[in-house]
Amino acid sequence: MGLFDDVSSAELWERLGKEELAPDASVLRRFAMSRENSLLKALEEIIAEAPFRHMVTPGGFRMSVGMTNCGSLGWVTDRTGYRYDAIDPESARRWPPMPKCFLELARDAAQEAGFPGFLPDACLINRYAPGARLSLHQDKDERDFGQPIVSVSLGIPAIFLFGGMERWDKAIRVPVAHGDVVVWGGTARLRYHGVSPLKAGEHSLVGACRLNLTLRKAG
Repeated sequence: MGLFDDVSSAELWERLGKEELAPDASVLRRFAMSRENSLLKALEEIIAEAPFRHMVTPGGFRMSVGMTNCGSLGWVTDRTGYRYDAIDPESARRWPPMPKCFLELARDAAQEAGFPGFLPDACLINRYAPGARLSLHQDKDERDFGQPIVSVSLGIPAIFLFGGMERWDKAIRVPVAHGDVVVWGGTARLRYHGVSPLKAGEHSLVGACRLNLTLRKAG
């Protein structure tokens, strides 16, 4: 049983404040709620310029999650490997710039979680349709592991999996809802994490999907 398995959706929605997942890792309940309109408007503009696509892993696996990026760098994967690139490989243009509201949210969430001075240069945007998942992995393509990861949930609820430093370490199951922000860094920076297959649902603003912003200092 996971740490949050006994929490109902209604109880989760009512929660506010910071919940520790592990040393140097926490979930900030509904931290992004006051900014949802500006975040969603900025997302519409980004997606219009750099639409979601299903990237292919080096092993040839088509990812179930739709992805795009904004910022000076974007995370990409293809047959040649995982990497950050300033150029969108589909358009051959630079990724859309990072919106101010993204930068401010990332800075404030990191500060609240104990990581002051965070200034991301990359935001990976994931779109989860029902059934989509993200297997356990480490974020290790960045140059500086001293900077935290800030992950913002929008849309229908999901189960965030937060594991240990080894792939086989047991992961806790963390329900995340619209407006929740997970932050990890320091001793937790290279912990494995992922997302369970998304259950069907509907959100009044986002529709039948989950959008996730993962803000990083990549360069």
